[in-house]
Amino acid sequence: MLYLLPLLLAVLLTVLALRRPDTRRRGLRVGAGLLAAAGLGLAALPPVTSRPSTAPPATAVLLTAGYSPDTLADLLRRLGPGVPVWRYAPGNVTPNDTPAFRNASAIRAKLPGLRQLHVLGTGVPPTDAPALAGLRVHRHADARPMGFQQSTWNAQPELGQLLTVTGTFTGAKTWEPVWLSLRAAGAARDSVQLPKGMGAFALRFRPRAAGRAVYMLEARQSGRRLAQEPVPVEVQDPEPLRVLLLAAAPSFELRFLKNHLAERQYAVALRTGLSRGLTQTEFLNLPNPPALGSLTPALLRRFDVVVTDAATLAGFSSAETRALQAALNNGTSGLLLLADAPTLPRQLPGGAAFRLQPQPAAAAATPQRLSWPEGPTTVTALVPATLRLAEKLRPLITGPNRQPVAATRRVGLGTVVVSTVAETFPWQLRNQPAIYTAYWSRLLGAARPGQPTPLSVAALNHWPHPNAPLEFRTTGAAAGPLSITPPTGPALALAQRPDALVSEWRTATYWPAVAGWHRAQVGKAQQWVYVYAPRQWRGPGQQQWPLAARQPAGTAASVGPATNLGAPERTAWPRWWGYAVFLLGAGLLWLEEKL
Repeated sequence: MLYLLPLLLAVLLTVLALRRPDTRRRGLRVGAGLLAAAGLGLAALPPVTSRPSTAPPATAVLLTAGYSPDTLADLLRRLGPGVPVWRYAPGNVTPNDTPAFRNASAIRAKLPGLRQLHVLGTGVPPTDAPALAGLRVHRHADARPMGFQQSTWNAQPELGQLLTVTGTFTGAKTWEPVWLSLRAAGAARDSVQLPKGMGAFALRFRPRAAGRAVYMLEARQSGRRLAQEPVPVEVQDPEPLRVLLLAAAPSFELRFLKNHLAERQYAVALRTGLSRGLTQTEFLNLPNPPALGSLTPALLRRFDVVVTDAATLAGFSSAETRALQAALNNGTSGLLLLADAPTLPRQLPGGAAFRLQPQPAAAAATPQRLSWPEGPTTVTALVPATLRLAEKLRPLITGPNRQPVAATRRVGLGTVVVSTVAETFPWQLRNQPAIYTAYWSRLLGAARPGQPTPLSVAALNHWPHPNAPLEFRTTGAAAGPLSITPPTGPALALAQRPDALVSEWRTATYWPAVAGWHRAQVGKAQQWVYVYAPRQWRGPGQQQWPLAARQPAGTAASVGPATNLGAPERTAWPRWWGYAVFLLGAGLLWLEEKL
């Protein structure tokens, strides 16, 4: 309705000007009337002009390595005009065609009003991704790049344990098979074929020497090497235990076990019953040997694991049983029982969870196959009985019909292990030391009491690279200074920051300059960390950076029209323009009438 008022006023003034008898200056009267009407219209409804917006855009496109021009063109067509396009270029070379960011923090500084960011290509490094927190990031990856996408392994295996390397791989030609191999000491130790050129894999190898080593994961297709990635490990010598062997009578089983543990530098004490009231004792690698008359708290404090048979445990007095129960509750000792009797003794701590199931006579006299995770594939032994599964039991080794023949349960802070395997020394007689070592390492490792670590240092980054921050965490109330020794050059001392939640934690940031082994040391605790070369293990980083940015993974299919993409600014004319034009027109009408 407001648009009609100036028009009606203009018609009225024109009609009045034309009806006047005096025809002189009629054109001036008509023009002045229209000018006055136009002035009132401009004052009531000032016109609006549009001009390009100078406000920072709310949506932008970031190009990273490996992006597709076709994807960029399709995205810009859907987002509309006015969307800025930037390139992530952390190196020294600056592209000429597109403005570039050196790091992710510069994105927020250059585009303060940014709300949505479309990332094309492989993405930003995980260390830069936290700078994008708070943005709605849409990821546009055309295809997963070729190579090892993810992999896991135990970086500190014990000597004699099986090292398993698992992960996923994507080949260039999915219609051709790919051979993956794990190489150590210049030779392939295990290999697997991916028939479709991609998928999950698992490779295994048992290290034969302690120390630091760098194995290699290799992928080949049609005889051509597609990818190669390092697998750094630090093979640990098993920490020698202090083992107390108690036998009711001489046996080959404990004699072979005693010699085996002594060869591995374990501290061993053996008490063997010869007749009623007569025992024989032996000590190996144990200075200042104690008296082995009866089990006392003082005696149990000197040993980590007690290995005994059913007859010896059944002959414990009430005081010895209480001492063993207390050592288990305090977590100072573990118990390994060789169940060589039809029933378990009532003195067994936590014995209510263990139940024996005798095997038929024919099965008990025939060697049965044994298996456990990452154990040897061909293991057989006599199994007179199995253990009945219970809620509190954790199977360690399984035998016939996948029934446990060795299991463990927690008792207080300690562990009780029960094994029903009758004889393992034949493995030594058949020259199978690897099987013998793996079997007893699993049992003794399960019975080993947990040792507190008053001082430790650990790296928090799984895939460190040069010129990227590497976080370290030290544990200990008096951790002391943290020093880093690179492959070349002097050691560096790092400043540590106290943790806000855990008073015993300290964190420090280190920027490695070169690839290779780096040693982190605080006090007597040390940790070796391998820094990968710039082009190594890039696949895991491409999977981790969206999580580091704390945003849901977006896809191109979910992208719609952008909002607030630098829309043009609309500005209204000042109203005084209308008043000035009205006064000019009204003044001309008044002046013409006076003439």
